[in-house]
Amino acid sequence: MARILLLEDDKILSETLCELLEVEGYEVTLVGDGNSVLDTTATMTFELMLFDVNVPDYNGFELLKMLRDSGNKTPCIFLTSLSDIASLSKGFEVGADDYLKKPFDFDELLVRIGAVLRKSFASQENEIEYKNLKYKIVTNELFDSDNKLLLLAPQEQKLLALFFKRHDETITKNDLLYELDSEGESSEGALRVYITKLRKIGLEIQTIKGVGYRLVKA
Repeated sequence: MARILLLEDDKILSETLCELLEVEGYEVTLVGDGNSVLDTTATMTFELMLFDVNVPDYNGFELLKMLRDSGNKTPCIFLTSLSDIASLSKGFEVGADDYLKKPFDFDELLVRIGAVLRKSFASQENEIEYKNLKYKIVTNELFDSDNKLLLLAPQEQKLLALFFKRHDETITKNDLLYELDSEGESSEGALRVYITKLRKIGLEIQTIKGVGYRLVKA
């Protein structure tokens, strides 16, 4: 399940988008102003950000520039009524991954979300094959060799997404604990339990002593 940060101050539109995205399986955090974006991104991580531009405190362009300057590389799509070339250019200049003009078709938004998420995994496909397993990027689901969905706890799904996103890369314990923190499950003991479960279903996760863990490339 990909986590999305939605910045939108139009109450009706924001509620509609949250409902539609959640039906599609996304976990949505809604904020309505720039300061809330900065507060939320300081304590939570997301797979995607959807930003309106004309919002209180800081506009979407200013916000994304601040986030990029601070090292935040989370993909971002602007959803805005601004349709002039200068605004479009500004959006990509500050680090946007896509730009969708209001009013937009929800199905088109879903297509663009899927494309951006796949790109963030450095893959042009929706599936990653790992040994005898298949991982679906957009829905964050893992299937066995019989194409049966493997049921995982929410915390295990968070780690699953992070390991596949950064496969064959050592991930520090702090990064993994931070990933679990929003669920209040940030102890090292809990982390070991979740990693043991992922190993049992077929993920080759190495312990890098004193540093963290690594999902070995298949």
